[in-house]
Amino acid sequence: MQTSRRDFFKVAAVGGVAATVFGFDLKPAYAQLKELKIARANETRSTCPYCAVGCGVLIYTIGDRAKNVTPQVIHVEGDPDHPTNRGTLCPKGSSLEQDMLNPRRLTKPQVRRPGATDWEDISWDNALDEIARWTKKTRDDTFVEKDANGRTANRCEGISFIGGCTDTNEFNYLVVKTMRSLGLVYLENQARV
Repeated sequence: MQTSRRDFFKVAAVGGVAATVFGFDLKPAYAQLKELKIARANETRSTCPYCAVGCGVLIYTIGDRAKNVTPQVIHVEGDPDHPTNRGTLCPKGSSLEQDMLNPRRLTKPQVRRPGATDWEDISWDNALDEIARWTKKTRDDTFVEKDANGRTANRCEGISFIGGCTDTNEFNYLVVKTMRSLGLVYLENQARV
């Protein structure tokens, strides 16, 4: 039997009308499907990290509260209560689960020393110490107390800061205050949330 696209839509429309008229309610079936998918999962609200839109996402994990169990992400979807995306996600946002479960994802800080070709794992304490040391060294080396005309400048021209799209206005306010206290003049952020 040769079926055209128009015939398919006619049959689908008649079927939908018949289901409505005869009282077939699909809501319990959809609810059961969702119940099976994420029944034991914990829901966490987050923000998509990809672009400046700042879409809300719901991340479902299992094993979060169990002893000696590593939490596992099982599902990621758009947050229907989020005012920006209202439950929708772009292809990159839809792939967040794959990014979280990627075996090549970095889970600890790494550093490549001058002249080295390989990255080495370091502890979080060492990473923070190195960041603080290099920030202080760069600030000290590039701090300008007086400009060319002899006026007080008190600025650091060797460091810049850019805030991410998932940063809130409140967070960026605190970051800008902190960076200004270091004398930074090159600051930018793209807060959307």
